[in-house]
Amino acid sequence: MPLTVQPLTSVALGTKATVAEINLPTQSRPRLMEMGLLVGTSVELVRFAPLGDPVEIKVRGYNLTLRRHEAEQILVRSDN
Repeated sequence: MPLTVQPLTSVALGTKATVAEINLPTQSRPRLMEMGLLVGTSVELVRFAPLGDPVEIKVRGYNLTLRRHEAEQILVRSDN
């Protein structure tokens, strides 16, 4: 059975997942790549800001904050 792909913002807090797809505009991708967020990278959803934006994730040993609309375009597979 294939694993389901869902937006990063849809996984539960503290859940580890693997990036399956990044659907951001071409001009936004190099910035994420420089920060280590690539397809196949393991990430963990740490928390949402009080009003839901931005979103904090842990990637490659450090915490990274993304705008919610960016995080919604990053599709992940849960690492259960």
